[in-house]
Amino acid sequence: MKYMYDGLGILVLSLGISLTIQSGLGTSPFDALLVGLSEEVGLTVGSWEVLISVILLVCNAILTRKKPMLLGLVTAFLTGIGIDLWLFVVRNTIFLNTLLSKLICFGIGLVLIGLGTAIYLQTTFASTPIDHLTLIIRDLSKRTILFSRTLVYALFFVLAIIFKGPIGIGTLLTVCLGGMILHLLMPFVERYFLKM
Repeated sequence: MKYMYDGLGILVLSLGISLTIQSGLGTSPFDALLVGLSEEVGLTVGSWEVLISVILLVCNAILTRKKPMLLGLVTAFLTGIGIDLWLFVVRNTIFLNTLLSKLICFGIGLVLIGLGTAIYLQTTFASTPIDHLTLIIRDLSKRTILFSRTLVYALFFVLAIIFKGPIGIGTLLTVCLGGMILHLLMPFVERYFLKM
């Protein structure tokens, strides 16, 4: 059952990422970095998800002074496949012509990212290295998940600018609201899992 919820969380998360990319308003800083690398260097967005995750896996091991959480690569790999599949679907089915439609697409995507992340983090199977980094910073700083997520987003925002990722109003909204949405959704998802 745990694996089913983990898969559901990744499916929802990757759909949310794809919708924010499709909106054309800018994506989360991490996803902007992935798109920027995809356009500047080559490979798919999902492939860069896995490659960057390998780097973060090493960084996380150094921060925690523990062995790398290799299961996190499984989650990153599945997320990468999900992003590429959902991007194929949304690029061929969702056409956004107005600012309102782009805002709606982005807003739904942002909420789905928070919901998907909250679901799969509750399964405690294996978080992606970026989400594990968020939890490490939360634990090391003894602050909220809102603080740590915002700090991680700020770091990748700078990297996305360097690699010419799609930075826009959506990126700023993600930096300001992404951590808050995850912070708000985590208790609801946690309560649901406790009932199970």
